Amino acid sequence: MDSGADFLHLDVMDGHFVPNLTFGHPVVKCLRTKIPDAMFEAHMMVSHPEKWVQPMADAGVNRYTFHLEATNDIEALVRKIQEAGMKVGIGIKPNTPVDDVIQYVDLCDLVLIMTVEPGFGGQKFMQNMMPKIKFLRSQFPNVDIEVDGGVSHINIGCCAQAGANVIVAGTAVTGAKNKPEAIKGLRDEWNKAI
Repeated sequence: MDSGADFLHLDVMDGHFVPNLTFGHPVVKCLRTKIPDAMFEAHMMVSHPEKWVQPMADAGVNRYTFHLEATNDIEALVRKIQEAGMKVGIGIKPNTPVDDVIQYVDLCDLVLIMTVEPGFGGQKFMQNMMPKIKFLRSQFPNVDIEVDGGVSHINIGCCAQAGANVIVAGTAVTGAKNKPEAIKGLRDEWNKAI
C-alpha cells in the first residue's frame, strides 16, 4: 500500500477448487489489524464459497469475489454476501463462456475475468480473453470489470483498451525490485492506453 496500490487483492485458495493452498480468514483478520484503512478484496478460489462469507466479513473484507463455477446458487450467495455488508464480485475462469455470467451482472458490483488459470502466480497472460471484456463493456457500461492473471506493463494497455477498469497485478509488482516504480509504470501504461 505504501508503494501506491489502490487496494489489496487477497488470493484465497483451498486446495480443492484450485490445487494450491494459501490462507483463510484468520490471516485476513490479522492483516486487517495491521492495515486498517486498506480496501481488501478476497478472491475466493474455493469450493463452497458460501461457507466463508461471514468469516471473511468478520475479518474485514470489503469485496468478496467468488467463482461462478464454484457454486450452484449464485443468487443466494450474492444475497448472503450483501447481507454480510460486502460488495460482490463474480469471477470466471478462462474456459468459462462470458455468456454464463451475463444473467448475474446486474446482481454484482464487479465481474472478474481471469487471464490465467486460477491457482498459481507467474503464469502467461492470455490475451485471447480480451473479447470477453469488450463484450461485457459493450453490454454493461457501468459495471466494474477486473482482470487478474499475468498482467504486466507489457499487456496492461490491451486490458484498458478492452474495457477493464480494475487491474490485479501480482508478480509484476511483488517480483519488482522497486515496487513504487512498478506500480507507477503500470499506471503510466494504463493512462497511455485510455
